[in-house]
Amino acid sequence: MDAPPLDTLTAALAADLDGAFPDLVRLLQDDLFSGALRLTGGWADAEDVAQEAFVRAYRALQGYPPERIRALRLRGWMWTIALNLCRNRARSRARRPETALGEGVEPPDTGVGPEQAALDADGSGRLGALVAGLPWAQRRGVVLRHVVGLSYEEIAAAVERPVGTVKADVHRGLARLRAAVGTEEAP
Repeated sequence: MDAPPLDTLTAALAADLDGAFPDLVRLLQDDLFSGALRLTGGWADAEDVAQEAFVRAYRALQGYPPERIRALRLRGWMWTIALNLCRNRARSRARRPETALGEGVEPPDTGVGPEQAALDADGSGRLGALVAGLPWAQRRGVVLRHVVGLSYEEIAAAVERPVGTVKADVHRGLARLRAAVGTEEAP
């Protein structure tokens, strides 16, 4: 079953949250996952972020009056939630030091998994690593604009920054990526 377009989904959510919420998930799950994958750098982290974003959205919508739900810009609102989760996950990891494995515990296999092998085969893994090396604001802007496909206005609403700042972040991020690709290809 196809989900209704986002512009009619807010009315459906306001009228019947439980009936329309699966449509919201169908419409945005791939965008949230692919963007979170580029922002977090890990498949499992991206799955967790996307899932938690939908859980938090559902809980928030349960407390909203219908008029507020109808006024939502769903993509930007969902990305606000997902970006906060990505940022919190990164902060949490930075605060948690790596712990050594105890005796008798085998370390996990650090070989390349099937997802990474597929990405590396088409060069996306290298580009993904370059994107992951961008400063947070630039990475967020590039991913939301060029991976997810949000407009500058939607990104600005999601990150609560002026449109001009978002455009500058995307421009600087792309310039860094071009420079990094250019230096890798130079002899």
